Amino acid sequence: MIRFLQSHARELLFAVLAGLALWTGGSAALAGLPRLVAAVTPGMMAQAHADAPAAAHDIARLALPGFSESLHAPQLLYPVAVAAMPDWLTALRDAPSRQPVIAILIDDLGADIAGTEKAMRLPRPVALAFLPYAEMTTAFAARAKDEGRTVLAHVPMQALGGTPRVAMVLETGMARDEILRRLNWSLDRVPGATGLNNHEGSRFTADVAALQPVLQAVKARGLFFLDSKTSPASRAEDAARAAGIKSGGRDIFLDDDQSEAAVRSQLAALAAVAKKNGAAIAIGHPHATTLRLVAEWLREDHGVTLVTLEAAMKAKDARAKILAAR
Repeated sequence: MIRFLQSHARELLFAVLAGLALWTGGSAALAGLPRLVAAVTPGMMAQAHADAPAAAHDIARLALPGFSESLHAPQLLYPVAVAAMPDWLTALRDAPSRQPVIAILIDDLGADIAGTEKAMRLPRPVALAFLPYAEMTTAFAARAKDEGRTVLAHVPMQALGGTPRVAMVLETGMARDEILRRLNWSLDRVPGATGLNNHEGSRFTADVAALQPVLQAVKARGLFFLDSKTSPASRAEDAARAAGIKSGGRDIFLDDDQSEAAVRSQLAALAAVAKKNGAAIAIGHPHATTLRLVAEWLREDHGVTLVTLEAAMKAKDARAKILAAR
């Protein structure tokens, strides 16, 4: 016995100390663990309630036809009630990454065939927006969809400086049916489109009433709306979000100035905004300088990650929810 105690002295001493620790304070710590788990993971712990309404107990009526009268239909003795997860925690959970992310959209595609071909050689996450009225748009958009790219309809809308001289422009003051007719024509011309953004539209996107039929059609088709923000007065992003539509807004225009120095500066600004806010979205056009510099820039490490347009919109929305909950 003495030899056994000598050979296991260390283990015995550890066991005694551990027991004392549990006796003096460990039991309290263990008792508090359920509260800690409940605090940091609300909505993820389900609890059955015996006092729930009796009608909720029976799920036999949810069975397939012909089985509702079966004696062996499943019975739920106590329904499960799950506490709602707070918005800030849902947003944090759904955020794709803590690393800054960027998305790039090249729009005005379809009319410039050479530029469209070059844009379609950019990395796959780069989104492509096609002008509905361009003759080659349908073929290009179908090809882009088959290649697994994000395709948008680049819908012409009325600008402050006047109406663009192109087909099917959406204008303020139009009857609802005419806005819908023109919009549906544009969307049907871009097969595989999962969203749309405005071409020009500084006047139209500032008019919430004019936007309503557009947003109703967008929601009915299950599309998202990216506000190109051609004017600081645009209400499109906020109106789309209020209507329950996935939406986002452009942060950077890459090539208002098409010089090489200006485009490089805007690409640097894109990375800076993403690092500050967690995510940023840029819009460029099929100019030779823009496409060349974007391709080169994306091959380099700038401390940001290129993601799809929808992923960047989701990251921006998650951050907005977190800030709103503070």
